[in-house]
Amino acid sequence: MAILQECPVCNLKQAIKNKKCKCGANLIQFKKSQKIKYWIQFRIPDGHTIKDGKRIAKYKQRKEYVGISIEDAKAADGKRKAQKKEGRVFDMLPESTMTFEELTEWYLELPRLKKLAYYNVLKVYLASFNSVFGHRFVKDLKSVDLENYQIQRKDQGKSDSYIDQEIGAARGMVNKAWDNDKVTGDSLKPFKKINKMLKHGSNARDRVLSIEEFNLLIDALPLHARNIFITGFFTGMRMGEILSLKWDQVNLKLRKIELEADQTKDNEKRLVPIPDTLFEYLVKIPRSLQDNHIFLFRGKPLKSIRASLKKACEATGIPYGRNAKNGITPHDLRHTFNTYMRKAGAHDTVTMDITGHSTREMFDRYNTVDEQEKEEAVKRMESMLFSKEGKEKEG
Repeated sequence: MAILQECPVCNLKQAIKNKKCKCGANLIQFKKSQKIKYWIQFRIPDGHTIKDGKRIAKYKQRKEYVGISIEDAKAADGKRKAQKKEGRVFDMLPESTMTFEELTEWYLELPRLKKLAYYNVLKVYLASFNSVFGHRFVKDLKSVDLENYQIQRKDQGKSDSYIDQEIGAARGMVNKAWDNDKVTGDSLKPFKKINKMLKHGSNARDRVLSIEEFNLLIDALPLHARNIFITGFFTGMRMGEILSLKWDQVNLKLRKIELEADQTKDNEKRLVPIPDTLFEYLVKIPRSLQDNHIFLFRGKPLKSIRASLKKACEATGIPYGRNAKNGITPHDLRHTFNTYMRKAGAHDTVTMDITGHSTREMFDRYNTVDEQEKEEAVKRMESMLFSKEGKEKEG
């Protein structure tokens, strides 16, 4: 067993006696400023092997993060030594006494996670998961528990997609914990074995708003929701990307929206053009002195426009929601943008770059071809063939 210090420059974990890291960093100076992270390293049994007819125990090294206090590291190291001496090997695993609530508390405090656009949504998913499993030890979860959870949430009226997202949020959390040596691979097994509720491609939608529907909804929506709706229609941005937009990301002079990497689903920066119609609406939005977000309601950033859109649909007679026949949702603005961009003759790669589609498969799901387009395409082909045939005869 040993206590290790982590270099804050190159992240190399090394003996605490080292005064200087291989990268040249002065570890003594970093210790004084409390920028050194401490880990403890120990071995635990990992099955056995047979060699020359003899059963030989196997061991694997584990590293456990303690914190920035050397005293805490020494205490943790002493605890692990006592557990090993007493034969309480399983107690040496972090998840042996860790509940999902405790793991969630650690997970949601990660600085990088807090910057994600869907952080608040993630908190909702994990809260739902913890309402059932919060007091359960991470090590005790089984595949059958997750299967029962799926059935329970389905009986409560949740969609297959929503249930998958809840379990997916918990899976992502456990994966992150495994990356940081807080749990073993055994804790991941239930999540790897569980099948998704939603079958591949079954949630693909082909709802595209007509211009007539767009105009009707613009007139029916309240101003705060109208601006968001128009932004989605003319940019194809994800609703989370729109709601998190701040004024310093919008260059009205150059007519560009700059999305930061931590705001996008694929973690890549993106530039989105601002067309004339959207520009006319954006320049009229008043700026708050207290909050830099663009889309506010009563001084606070908006989290959704679903309620406003539902009321506007009821007022205009347009079906609303996934479960309604030909119903629309805020996400359908993304389908609409992709489809109209293709009809306008934009190359697919250009549209994909604007909307942030990293794969062709996902892009195709948002690109809808209607019956009229098919008929016109066949007529164009027919015209081309007969025109060519006529020219050949004349020749």
